[in-house]
Amino acid sequence: EQTASMEGYLEAIANLGGGKKEVKAKQISEMLGVKMPSVTSALKKLSEQELVEHERYGRIKLTPEGAKVAGDVVHRHEALTRFFAQAMGIDQAAAEEDACKIEHVISPLGMERLAKFVEFIEACPLGGANFPSRYEYYLEHGELPEDCSNRRVKKRR
Repeated sequence: EQTASMEGYLEAIANLGGGKKEVKAKQISEMLGVKMPSVTSALKKLSEQELVEHERYGRIKLTPEGAKVAGDVVHRHEALTRFFAQAMGIDQAAAEEDACKIEHVISPLGMERLAKFVEFIEACPLGGANFPSRYEYYLEHGELPEDCSNRRVKKRR
């Protein structure tokens, strides 16, 4: 299990490199607003955990396991941002900031339910007394109830 800080570095590498290309330590430093010695120290730890490939003064690339962990963090971030922006009506910048804080501490079950809730509200019209029962149906069956069938659920990438 990674610390919030280490997850932040993995997420930055994934975002900078688009998940595929190599990035430079300076790019990570600039994106995260941290000094180069902090980046170097984090990369050493991530390299020891076989989550990144990095040679001294060389480019940085996620390993397959690092890409998996980073992908999970990116997914949590995106789902939380969508929740805050769409379900809670928070402006995009504040939604991004809140997502950054919560993505590292939310439990797997909490994240799963929140992601499902966002998928549900994007696909099924809200309101009415039967909203809780429609959402419960979606959780139990993994598909929308009939009164929501005119929309589609956006699946996780």
